[in-house]
Amino acid sequence: MFVVANFLIAVAKVADILLTIYMYVIIGRAIISWVNPDPYNPIVRFLYRATEPLLYRVRRVLPDMGGLDLSPLVILLGIYFLQKFAISSIYEFGYRLKMSGGGLP
Repeated sequence: MFVVANFLIAVAKVADILLTIYMYVIIGRAIISWVNPDPYNPIVRFLYRATEPLLYRVRRVLPDMGGLDLSPLVILLGIYFLQKFAISSIYEFGYRLKMSGGGLP
């Protein structure tokens, strides 16, 4: 059962790292939106391609705030929730499986 426990712990760590990276990408996109970036810059294009699909979906659900875009904040809160609830639960479950021995004799 330790193999399953180690797998769950590894999945939780990788998911946590990926969510953290995406959080920084969202923050970078929000900071870039404050200036007038060159739309042909490869970094700007990457940030827009990586974030726009999710930001667009959140913007469709949020009410119009008169030019104030709160979609990055909503996504950051969602990422924080996933990290603190789902990822922590997977970690805890994996460590409990590891410590209990999985119920093997």
